[in-house]
Amino acid sequence: MEKAKVYFTTEITPEAVVKMYEVLNRPLPGRVAVKVHSGEAGNQNYLHPEFMRPMVEHVGGTVVECNTAYDGERNSTEKHRKLIDDHGWTKYFTVDLMDAEGPDLKLDIPNGKILKENFVGKNLADYDSMLVLAHFKGHPAGGYGGALKQLAIGCASTVGKCLIHSGGLITDQNIVWDHMAEQDVFCESMADAAQSIVSFFKDKTAFVNMMCNLSVDCDCCSVAEDPCMADIGILSSLDPVALDQACMDLIYQSKDPGRAHFLERVESLHGIHTIEAAAELGFGTREYELIRVD
Repeated sequence: MEKAKVYFTTEITPEAVVKMYEVLNRPLPGRVAVKVHSGEAGNQNYLHPEFMRPMVEHVGGTVVECNTAYDGERNSTEKHRKLIDDHGWTKYFTVDLMDAEGPDLKLDIPNGKILKENFVGKNLADYDSMLVLAHFKGHPAGGYGGALKQLAIGCASTVGKCLIHSGGLITDQNIVWDHMAEQDVFCESMADAAQSIVSFFKDKTAFVNMMCNLSVDCDCCSVAEDPCMADIGILSSLDPVALDQACMDLIYQSKDPGRAHFLERVESLHGIHTIEAAAELGFGTREYELIRVD
């Protein structure tokens, strides 16, 4: 596989997000699903709708989300819709909670390492293309969260999230947290699920990672650590594997004193294994050319 192109700027503004999408030179056709993280109630680090607004409007997209599988304000349609409204997303955008009503859409994964199927919000089928806007940061279960996690956990329905976290064993949302898979199995399940979304949209996807508010915790945490590193920049690519790898490489190359704390979270949870597994599945590559955008 040829090296992927990953673009990088140190500028972190709403306008820079648009610029980093534009350099990809891939207009997204038809109805565009824009995957964001709506932010758990109480979280201070998630990226707000005002920051995303120029990008979403630029592609004429619909903001999409799915319900969670853990206690909080996003684990039911009623609560999640209220939080989406409270966080201001509906002030600017049409927001589609893709698994608000069943049945889920089942995506087959014929060559999956762990999973042979993935369950996503059925409204995914309403879209022709997808733009993934990922806040790159740490994560208390996966080590880190970026484009691959947004594809995998982010697009999965509540049942799909249970399936991924349990390594394919559990489809009952009420018992998922008692049946977490062994860590590498969980990472490989995320890679499998991410592949199913890429396969669904084929070449009608684009990815932007924003490396700011670099906490070891995810935007899904109601009580999250404050950022431990200074902001780094915005990266974009047509390859989600290369994009996440490039972000991790920038963390490793950083001289920020908070780097060790961030990497302890990633390495203790084998975060890189998700990238490794995704590359082995063949829907992306870890080899890339980093191109600076001024």
